[in-house]
Amino acid sequence: MELRNRIAVTAMGVSLSEDDGTVGERLIAYHEEQAKGGVGLIISGVASVAWPVGCVAWQQTAISDDRFIPNLTKLTERVHAHGAKIAAQLHHGGLVAGYAAARWGHPLWAPAIPPASKGNFTDYFLMEELAGLAGMTPPEIKVMEQADIDLVVQQFAAGARRAKQAGFDGVEIHSGHGYLLSSFISPLTNTRTDAYGGSLENRMRLVLEVVGAVRAEVGPDYPVWVKLDSREVGKPGGITVEDAQQSAKMLEAAGVDALTMTTYHDTGDGKLHSESHTPHVDAWNLPATAKVKAAVSIPVLGSGRVEPDVGDRAIGKGEVDFIAMGRKLLADPHLPNKLAAGNPEKVRPCIYCYTCISAIYMSDHARCAVNPELGYEYQQKPKPAGNQHIAVIGGGPGGMESARRLAALGNKVTLIEKSDRLGGTLRFASLAYEPNERLLNWLRAEVAEASIDVRLSTEATPELLRQLGVDKVIVATGAIRGMPPIPGNDLPHVFSGDDMRNMMLGESSSELKRKTGLLTRMATKIGAATGVTANLDVVRKATHAWMPLGQNIVIIGGELVGIELAEFLHERGRTVTVVDEAPRLGKGLLLVRRMRILAELAEHGVSLQAGAADITIDKDAVRFVDAAGQAQTVPADNVIVARGAEGNLALAELLRAEGFTVETVGDANGVGYIEGAMRGAAEAVAAI
Repeated sequence: MELRNRIAVTAMGVSLSEDDGTVGERLIAYHEEQAKGGVGLIISGVASVAWPVGCVAWQQTAISDDRFIPNLTKLTERVHAHGAKIAAQLHHGGLVAGYAAARWGHPLWAPAIPPASKGNFTDYFLMEELAGLAGMTPPEIKVMEQADIDLVVQQFAAGARRAKQAGFDGVEIHSGHGYLLSSFISPLTNTRTDAYGGSLENRMRLVLEVVGAVRAEVGPDYPVWVKLDSREVGKPGGITVEDAQQSAKMLEAAGVDALTMTTYHDTGDGKLHSESHTPHVDAWNLPATAKVKAAVSIPVLGSGRVEPDVGDRAIGKGEVDFIAMGRKLLADPHLPNKLAAGNPEKVRPCIYCYTCISAIYMSDHARCAVNPELGYEYQQKPKPAGNQHIAVIGGGPGGMESARRLAALGNKVTLIEKSDRLGGTLRFASLAYEPNERLLNWLRAEVAEASIDVRLSTEATPELLRQLGVDKVIVATGAIRGMPPIPGNDLPHVFSGDDMRNMMLGESSSELKRKTGLLTRMATKIGAATGVTANLDVVRKATHAWMPLGQNIVIIGGELVGIELAEFLHERGRTVTVVDEAPRLGKGLLLVRRMRILAELAEHGVSLQAGAADITIDKDAVRFVDAAGQAQTVPADNVIVARGAEGNLALAELLRAEGFTVETVGDANGVGYIEGAMRGAAEAVAAI
């Protein structure tokens, strides 16, 4: 199978098929967009060979019956029309098929009764998310007998036959991620004592039988490869890299044409959901992939947050043959074409917020915070070039995204921002979380390249808009951030969210200057006591960093802003406590990202106090009653109140009253963070 480049769309369950497992226009258009974007190979995820048995997600693709072939054929034809190749990933969920168990009552197929989970996975769910799990009972587990094993082998072979008949260019057999075949390979879940358990050779027996049956069904020249766990993270006694090397050799000897290397994890540990197949650490899986590559002579596909330049070097060094991308191609399916054209800066960046995979965890279809078209490609229709003059008020992410979209449609666009630079709250978010800076830089570059009249340090008024002669207006002015009525909130060492934003961005208000002046005077006293002149260096030394904040910081507010600010301040040497009345922290962070950041904060000694009551601020401490009913006093050199943000439609209403046609975007409608800003921009532009 010849590909036009070495970039593949890694197989992902995106829940875009129809409810009966049929491939519909939504999944077809999603993959067609990737083909248009220039990718070499698309691996269409989790095609269930036993649907609905073994089904792991809502609206999962089925390949378990001949009735699915016609629409699968439509998918391959549409992809082929744009020069890409496409493979079907053959899948059986086994022990992970909780969706099939919850919806249809099917038992989980397994080699043996698995060990009980000891993890804390659900501790990170918000209360409203837990409500969706209410009433669920532990599913029945079906320990497979020989007849069941024979059936599964036949189901994989039949699935491969249907894939070939539908025009797929190859098949990937999924034997990773704890799914059925992986559960046989892992010594933790396979404790059988028959021919399918014990030694690695025996634990590989089912996978090898599937490979043999698939090969017999599709013939010697049809591309067949296997997705294999390189290791099981956080599971002592599980699959190791050495196991994966030996398994890879067995698969090569059995005649597979390639390997896709992945990683699995202990699903009970929340943090590990971003430390295996969808990692938070750059190139996390490439070292293990390289070890497996060294053990075989067949091509190997690697993945796991691999930046293009890193992947290119790994290919060049012979450590991997292809780079399979997931999140990056959700954020921008045209990444391959942009790289090929020598324009890497044009690639819309993934910010690794886990919106995509967290949506699947919540039984929704995949979404993307930076690409609102993901999952809605089927709705896109050719749009005529615009000929309106549209003013966009507010230069944050919602405003910049609105402006660039409008300009791309041929409209005359004036972008009005009251501060002296573009970015809005995204500038603050970029300091707290580096991947956000990539989006900020991309949006700024897109606006700079477009024919947009950008007016900084400008207040938008009805008079100005009339003077400009605009036809319509988009208001993207963001939220207002008031100070909640917390006793002691007027003390000089208490900063609001806006104070922190201004401080971190170097935009001090008169009130902030007054408060930080107190800290400068504190540094002067320290300097006098130590014989050191009080200057900026003294302030920095006295406060352990460039920010004029003391050592002990209490953040009141445990949603996204407060949690990311806690991470930011901890990394700069502060002792941080987060306090909130909410019973669970991290609202606004999507589940997989939330699980990681909360776990890391706790590991690093940040005190996380959810379920607090009676919060009051004193001159040197914050007092509250904790979730256990105990009174607590936490020292506080500074208090940051990261709450109180709410939508602000005042300008939009004023302009409507003045006769303007107005759309509103982003946090002006209520705090929706980056996803709300980007999606709102797309919707506002479509409405205009």
